[in-house]
Amino acid sequence: MVNKNTICLWYDNDAEAAARFYAETFPDSAIGAVHRAPSDFPGGKKGNVLTVEFTVCGVPCIGLNGGPIFPQSEAFSFQIATDDQAETDRYWNAIVGNGGAASACGWCKDKWGLNWQITPRVLTTAMSKGGDVAKRAFEAMMTTDGEHSIFEATTIIEYLETLRDEIRPACRPGPRRGPSMAWILE
Repeated sequence: MVNKNTICLWYDNDAEAAARFYAETFPDSAIGAVHRAPSDFPGGKKGNVLTVEFTVCGVPCIGLNGGPIFPQSEAFSFQIATDDQAETDRYWNAIVGNGGAASACGWCKDKWGLNWQITPRVLTTAMSKGGDVAKRAFEAMMTTDGEHSIFEATTIIEYLETLRDEIRPACRPGPRRGPSMAWILE
């Protein structure tokens, strides 16, 4: 069955490698059909991989090997919600450690130029509270420098410590276990 809406991502002739990386990195992700060009096309030759069908966290996508004409930009990103520091670090390190680059405010870019927001659920919970809670969460997030994921930012850990009683009802109960935000999420 063909999806009614599929995200089409443009790659510089390496859509299949990108799709394999996403399928190996994220849950509910897989590669589907790989289609080869029936004749030469701008940016490729007959027999080259033209499109790759894949899913990322259940979201249907198609990778198009269109060449270098249209590079990825920050105007599009996948936002991946994480439940704890280990999950955040796993995705962040997979992307950045595979030729990607860190950016600011919890964003990173994979080696194909696609942007990712690795976002702790506790941050979105705090932002949804509104008022001073959201303001402090936003300010803490904005201080991350691209060298560290949001979970590693001391300011956000300190900020969340001050909000423990305000956001705990929205999260699972549990004791604090060290210098991370994991106590909020357990």
